[in-house]
Amino acid sequence: MARQVLGGRDSVKVAAVQAAPVFMDTQATVEKACRLIKQAGTEHADLVAFSETFIPGYPCYYTGGFDSPAPEWLDYNIALQDNAIVIPGDETVALGEAARQAGCYVVMGCNELDERRGSRTLYNTLVFLGRDGSVLGKHRKLMPTYTERTYWGCGDGTDLRVFDTEIGSLGGLICWEHHMILARAAMIELGEEIHVAVWPGTWRVGARMAEAETAAAGGCDLHPAIREHAFEAGAFVISVSGLMREQDVPRRWEHIQSSPRMNFAWAVGGSTIVSPMSQYLVEPVFNEETIIYAECPATMIKAAKVLFDSIGHYSRPDVLRLHVRRERAAEPALSTMPPRDLLRRIADTYEISEETLAAIVAELQKASRG
Repeated sequence: MARQVLGGRDSVKVAAVQAAPVFMDTQATVEKACRLIKQAGTEHADLVAFSETFIPGYPCYYTGGFDSPAPEWLDYNIALQDNAIVIPGDETVALGEAARQAGCYVVMGCNELDERRGSRTLYNTLVFLGRDGSVLGKHRKLMPTYTERTYWGCGDGTDLRVFDTEIGSLGGLICWEHHMILARAAMIELGEEIHVAVWPGTWRVGARMAEAETAAAGGCDLHPAIREHAFEAGAFVISVSGLMREQDVPRRWEHIQSSPRMNFAWAVGGSTIVSPMSQYLVEPVFNEETIIYAECPATMIKAAKVLFDSIGHYSRPDVLRLHVRRERAAEPALSTMPPRDLLRRIADTYEISEETLAAIVAELQKASRG
């Protein structure tokens, strides 16, 4: 029997939640997220996705740094630490229970606190939850952009992966990772069928914008990025953009809201769902809290790959190959890795890829050090 698309389903119903968090309040934001997950469940959504760092909000609307008033900057950053989540933790348990009750998969953007004892480093993370409530895994943003580096550390290759689920192969990337050509290529090579793209809002390149409706026509780089990824991957893209308005900022942060270093005028949404032929299944939606839905038929993937199959008939593995380092960034480079020509000879002898053999060697070296 032929390998199935979308887990053998004729169609998968997806949902993009465009909503404001309860800014810098994780408990209240998780409670809101659980309500929205259950609401999407009543519409029989198979997958529910939220925006970048929905929990407890995108901190980088505030661009304060070393030249900011110390109490303002420190108070904000300490609050962000206090409202970041550990994965797994109480918050993923609550979200998982909502996913279980709704009978759907959930992809949630969050500020994640490093799980290593003593570390207070934060990461911009996507957490993937199963319809049984379990944590399937997570993905940390590989490279925070510009002022984001004052808030987050860098991810690594350990979690650049897709998840095999009952509704198909599921993956996701965060914001300008969609301009990291090799990161996208890695996701495509892993066989994505459903891709979640998350963003903090919608903007015009070179300038933040409040009148974001014009961005859908090409003013914002995110829209061509998601449409190109959909076509190159032959996958559905659920793109979820952040939303925050003045009324969404709690009184505690009024002094930050009035700071010249705070700008969320471009947190206007712009969420959309794109087909494998790069066409909008749902046009971008701006300036409102809503859940957008789309049916994603398996035939669309099949039809797209008749024309262009980037990991099938349109690939040239004899010319082009991609290597993804899977070890943690904190680990030193493996100086004892055998020479490349030796790896190649062994790989050819046993008819496995060089990448697989290198990963096996790395795991053996890691075990011997441990």
